[in-house]
Amino acid sequence: MGSPLFVRRVRIDWNALPDDSYVRGITALQDVDEVTFDAPVTFFVGENGSGKSTLLEAIALACGFNAEGGTRNYRFSTYDDVSELADAVLVERQRSLTQSSYFLRAESFFTMATKAREYAVGRSDARARLHEQSHGESFMSWIQSFSGPGLCVMDEPEAALSPQRQLSLLALLSELAQAGSQFIIATHSPVLLALPNATILSFDDGRMHPISYEDTESYRITDMIISRRESLLRHLIDEI
Repeated sequence: MGSPLFVRRVRIDWNALPDDSYVRGITALQDVDEVTFDAPVTFFVGENGSGKSTLLEAIALACGFNAEGGTRNYRFSTYDDVSELADAVLVERQRSLTQSSYFLRAESFFTMATKAREYAVGRSDARARLHEQSHGESFMSWIQSFSGPGLCVMDEPEAALSPQRQLSLLALLSELAQAGSQFIIATHSPVLLALPNATILSFDDGRMHPISYEDTESYRITDMIISRRESLLRHLIDEI
């Protein structure tokens, strides 16, 4: 039997949201009162604007993370744009969060890396040298420096990574999950979604629901490009 999950269940208290909150207009979340996590790795998938990153950020904030990323010790803000959903999310934990737990989002990673350098002044810390590497290299360096086990919340980590680095991340996720860490990840990557035994929750079709790897849009579109590239491109170009 595996280690207990850090986050077992997330509940949404809709009464805590203003009547005019934009969150109430996110179709996939409208009928969601709770989300149960039953695997060490859970992926959120869906089209842009479907609500996956909104829920992911709310979970991260409810767990005590900074909105722009980092460990729970990081406290900085460059842009005040936090989802209202965070105030309505209640997290049920099976384990206390460890110091190595973190929230990682591609869109604010540069700022987070800058803060990592400031926080590491006077200490020997690999995260203090993230700006000395390329975006993808520094992204992987942050993840590889994770001492675990812990809770890792990630928003579109593939944005900084080549397909080969995504495969490396997939292998690392598997290794860390087996060692007792938990991952909640919003992604479009068909590479990461291929991770065995992960739970995939789709935010498409106007509802949040479990989905198989082969039924994700990421897989289906990638399969079309690989298997029927010429006919697909002819169709797309003719439409344009």
